[in-house]
Amino acid sequence: MAYFGVDSALGASGSAAGAPIEPHGAVEPDVTVARGPHPSAPIPVQGPGVGSSVRVALGDGGPEVFPLILGGAEFGWNVDLESSHAILDAYAELGGNAVHTSDSFASGRSEHIIGQWLHSRGLRDDVVLGVRVGGHADNPGLDPVNLVRAVEASLTRLRTDRIDVLYLDATSGGASSLEDTLATAEWIVEAGKARTIGAIGYTAAQLVEARIFASAGYPRITVLDVPFNVLRRHEFDADLRLVAGAQGMAVTPSHALEHGFLAGRQRSKLRGALSVRGAQLAANLNRRGGRTLRALDGVGAELGVPDAAVAVAWLLAQKLVTAPIVNAYAPQHVEELVQGVGVRLSRSQLADIARAAE
Repeated sequence: MAYFGVDSALGASGSAAGAPIEPHGAVEPDVTVARGPHPSAPIPVQGPGVGSSVRVALGDGGPEVFPLILGGAEFGWNVDLESSHAILDAYAELGGNAVHTSDSFASGRSEHIIGQWLHSRGLRDDVVLGVRVGGHADNPGLDPVNLVRAVEASLTRLRTDRIDVLYLDATSGGASSLEDTLATAEWIVEAGKARTIGAIGYTAAQLVEARIFASAGYPRITVLDVPFNVLRRHEFDADLRLVAGAQGMAVTPSHALEHGFLAGRQRSKLRGALSVRGAQLAANLNRRGGRTLRALDGVGAELGVPDAAVAVAWLLAQKLVTAPIVNAYAPQHVEELVQGVGVRLSRSQLADIARAAE
């Protein structure tokens, strides 16, 4: 076993593995032979990650997940394959077990990267996999034909035989009745290709209609994705909250960090032509955004955690929120985000953040 600060190539006797042992007296007088770890060496971390025992139910009768879902929106776009796998490894090592992607993320490259990781690490049975479908250019919309084709294509890219949470993306447009979509979802679930149905982009009225169809035997929508954070509270409107609460839905907010802005790393406007992400960040570089970051700074200083962790803790403090979906650009970002799961904000801290974001 390799210990921190100790050369793992040396055996218990101090000789390199496989090297011949010199006769007594042959060692040079100025050479120090290591004979094992120093008593003050750090103890190696073994066993499951610290978050492996922290689990919440994802909807009524849904799978048990870590209350922070790792999103794959940047994989294959701003983050390459090797870095993506390092991010996924860091998340799993900390006890995370839920990954979210979409068939439209980087035109399917995100799914390829996650599929390779799941296959190479042998973790498919340990990870709750959420996939949003309906936005890929090859299979747009949620009509029966495109929905089935989209699911099959995602399964192929992910190198798996089932999706744990299938998010129906109503924002993708396309002419399809809700009944046709749910009837197709029923076939997908009965075929074992999906286990739980989620949704994004549906109105409160559509969710009520879907619940009526569920009473007739169609699968229930038990998970709801809403673009929601302290700067986008209006997108989770009162009607949607009421319906989600009444139906016992698990809410998994996407854009938890507002494209990374709430992590607090970018505080000044960039010069020259902006990338897509640069433009997303620049949209919040105003007085309101500045006030919000200062509020996160203050709370983070009180608690000794980074701004990203405070933003996650704010979301987890909101009623109905089960597990935010977060994206990361480096393994150290995952470590910052996971800290938010263990943070409990006081009422005054929540009020300060909300007031700053007005």
